[in-house]
Amino acid sequence: MSLVAIGINHNTAPVEIREQVAFAPETMSESLRAARSIGSVNEVAIVSTCNRSELYCDVNDTENTVDALVSWLSVEFAIAKHELAQHLYTFYDRDAVAHISRVASGLDSLVLGEPQISGQLKSAYAVAKEFNSVGPQLNFLFQHSFKVAKQVRTETAIGENAVSIAYAAVSLSSRIFSDLQKCHALLVGAGETIDLVARHLQDKGIGKITVANRTLTRAETLAQQFNAKACLLSDIPDVLPQADIVISSTASQLPLIGKGMVERALKVRKHKPVFMADIAVPRDIEAEVSQLKDVFLYTVDDLKNVIEDNFRTREKAAVQAQEIIEQQTDEFIQKSNARNAGDVIKSIRAHANKIKQAEIEKAEKAIASGADPIQVTKQLAHNITNKLMHYPTVALKNAHQNDMPDVNEWTRQIFDIDS
Repeated sequence: MSLVAIGINHNTAPVEIREQVAFAPETMSESLRAARSIGSVNEVAIVSTCNRSELYCDVNDTENTVDALVSWLSVEFAIAKHELAQHLYTFYDRDAVAHISRVASGLDSLVLGEPQISGQLKSAYAVAKEFNSVGPQLNFLFQHSFKVAKQVRTETAIGENAVSIAYAAVSLSSRIFSDLQKCHALLVGAGETIDLVARHLQDKGIGKITVANRTLTRAETLAQQFNAKACLLSDIPDVLPQADIVISSTASQLPLIGKGMVERALKVRKHKPVFMADIAVPRDIEAEVSQLKDVFLYTVDDLKNVIEDNFRTREKAAVQAQEIIEQQTDEFIQKSNARNAGDVIKSIRAHANKIKQAEIEKAEKAIASGADPIQVTKQLAHNITNKLMHYPTVALKNAHQNDMPDVNEWTRQIFDIDS
C-alpha cells in the first residue's frame, strides 16, 4: 500500500492562497486526468471546497511522485513552488487513512463536527469514479472513511449540538415547537445570516416562511430560493400575528419590533406561544418583549452561551471520535495488508492448479494406456509434491546463502511445521 494525501486547508493557508488553489467543477475531468498522468500515480481523487483542496492518490514511487505533484500544482495554479510548499501538508499510508477519516468525520473542519464535508467527500469520490480515476485502493479508502464518519456520528455527540448562531437559533425553536411543519417563520432581514437561518429551517421541514426586509427586491430574491413570501419591514405588524417563529438580523440602529406590537399580535394569536431570536447588534427586538408571558425571546448573547456550551460538548466528543478513528485505521491497515496478500495467494493457487492439472492429464493418459492405476496414483502424488516444493526449496537455500536467518521461522509458519 502506498497511499498519499496532499493538500492545503484553512489551518495551513490563508484564503488568498486557498482561492488560488481551487479546482473548478467544470474542469475536474481534465484535472483528474492530468494528475493521474504524473509520475507513478495509479489512482487519484480530488476534494476541493472553500476550506480545502486535497489530492488522494495511490502511487508506486512515493517520494518522487509527491515532488512531481507539487510541481504540477505550482504550474497549474501559477504559484511559486517554494511558496506553495509552505502551505502544503502530506500524509502517507496510515497517516493518510487517519487524515481522510478525520476529514469525513468533521474533526478537521473550520467548524468542529460540521456534517457538510462528508457529503463533499462523497461527491468528490463520485466524480473521480465517473472519470475512472479511482480503482480498488481508493475505493477501499473512501468507503472506509464513509463508514468511520457514520460510526463517529452514531456513537458520539460530535454533530448533535449547534455551533453557529443561525443553527443555534433554529435548534432552540425546535425545543418550543416539536413539529416545525405546522409553523410559520418570519425572518427579518435578508443578509447572509438570515439566508443560513432559512436553509436550516427548510432542512427542519418548516411549514411557511416570510422574509421581511427594508428593500422588497432583496426580500423577494431570498424568498424565491425557499418558496417563501416577501414583504417590507413596514408590513411586520400585519404578518406578526401569523408568526410562530421570529428570527431577526438587520443593521437597523433602532428596534423594529416593540413590546406593544408583540402584545397586539399575541391577542390575535389568542396567546399561542411565540419563539423569537434577536441576532442583531444593535437589537431589532425591544428587550421588554421578554417580559411577555407567551414569548420566548433569545438574544445573540443567549445564543453565544448555547454555542459555547455545545462547542465544549463537541470537543469532548472529538476525543471519542479520535479513538474510533485510531481503532478503525488499524483495522484498515490490517485489511489492506490482507488484500495485498490476496493477490499473491491467487497467484500461488493458480500455479498449484496448473501443476495439478498437468499431472492429472499425464496420469489419465497413463491409465488409458494400460498402466497400473496404483502406480500411476503414486507417481501423480510424487510429481505434484516435487514440483510444488521445487521453487520454495531453491528460495530457502538462496536465503541461507544470503544470510537471511529469519527465513527458517517464516517457512515453518507458512507450512505449519513445529520447530
